[in-house]
Amino acid sequence: MSVKVNFETENPYIEGPYAPIFDEIEAHDLKVIGEIPKDLNGVYVRNGPNPRYPTKGRHHWFDGDGMLHAVHFEDGKASYRNRYIHTDAYQRESEADDGLWYGLMEPAIHNPRDMPIKDTANTDLIYHNGQLLALWYLAGQPYALDPRTLETLGPETFNGKLEINVSAHAKVDHETGEAFFFDQSFTPPYLSYGVADANGDLVHAVPIEVPGPRQPHDMAITENHAILMDLSLFADPEALRAGRYKVSFHEDIPSRFGVIPRRGGPDEIRWFDALPCYIYHVVNAWEEGDEVILVGCRVKNPEPEGRFPGKMGRMLAFLRLDAQLYEWRFNMRTGQTKERALCGDNTEFPTIDARRTGRKSRYAFNVHLSDDPTLFFDGIFKYDLENDTRQEHWFGEGRVGSEAPLAPRPGATEEDDGYLVSFVHDLREDRSEVVILDASDLEAPPIGRVLLPQRVPLGFHAVWVPQEDLR
Repeated sequence: MSVKVNFETENPYIEGPYAPIFDEIEAHDLKVIGEIPKDLNGVYVRNGPNPRYPTKGRHHWFDGDGMLHAVHFEDGKASYRNRYIHTDAYQRESEADDGLWYGLMEPAIHNPRDMPIKDTANTDLIYHNGQLLALWYLAGQPYALDPRTLETLGPETFNGKLEINVSAHAKVDHETGEAFFFDQSFTPPYLSYGVADANGDLVHAVPIEVPGPRQPHDMAITENHAILMDLSLFADPEALRAGRYKVSFHEDIPSRFGVIPRRGGPDEIRWFDALPCYIYHVVNAWEEGDEVILVGCRVKNPEPEGRFPGKMGRMLAFLRLDAQLYEWRFNMRTGQTKERALCGDNTEFPTIDARRTGRKSRYAFNVHLSDDPTLFFDGIFKYDLENDTRQEHWFGEGRVGSEAPLAPRPGATEEDDGYLVSFVHDLREDRSEVVILDASDLEAPPIGRVLLPQRVPLGFHAVWVPQEDLR
């Protein structure tokens, strides 16, 4: 089902399936088509933008206030709730009863001087030290939330020691309980790296030298290292000096990957050159002999031009994405990089069995990006990285989904022994649900479909928290 848009006058990212909702509700004993497996117990939570007040300038999809949507599964039943994330920006606009920011697409000169770009915590979620942490795409203040009620507990400061921001995508090692993250800044130091232990205590934070302001979005960890990125897409320095945020792709500048010991200092990082590109999301990384292996979704042309006319054309072009599953191998002995494409299909927003983060993993579950003019996820691909095969699940005509984390079965030892859960929106009926898929047989029909009491706007990243962690 294709979406028709007048690109000269309309902004599709505040209309239809992207339009905000304003009611914060909870509902129990939801209707189910099929069944909810008895061993599916925990909570599926997804983050995303939901503007409470209109942006004063042109609206970018990333401008919206963070809102969480959660479905809690227990004993074959499901309940739903949604809550805004009460960031500092949310509180300030609530007090003013008006929007205070002009949006990412406008000059920052009219925005609050202490926050020239609105930090909304609307991007990703991790579960660390017994709480959810909501994170922001340009690196910002992490916000702690109760995983059961979704109530905002307040800014996370890692026991008062956090003096830098936290990246959109932090990594949690499920064996050690540590959280790894970076900070990016438009002023020196342009990149920093940090570690918080399982008790939420900041135990490591160091600056990382890069040539200037950079905008990496993700990172990776292995059993002994972290991998940081200095990529070929970054903010235009002249635009920054003029008070505008504009990114440019530099085809003549290689991408660089910095491999640093988990508690390493700035002088211990080793940089590996690769072909110019941008990476929004990593699948996983691990070590094999002399090599550090990184698998992710590589965007080969992250600055498309001329595809969409009108005042929203640049935003629409950037948000379309053209990413392929890709592998980089960094040889720690020789300093050489080997890289190759693993698949030519346009897939992104990958998930794995989170228990394997930083260790060799076999399966990746990526959403497939449709050919529609806006970012629609029309299916999920299950990649077998060992056998170079895949399974495909399509949501169906007029149906689009969300990032789908794996919910392992209790006691599972295989990486696909569990369920994938995803919000799915029916564009024709303007109705949302959650589908439950068998991760070991992705091409089978959904095991269950949980019908939701209100529409869930399309959004960003999700996390699964098993019931034993909630206890």
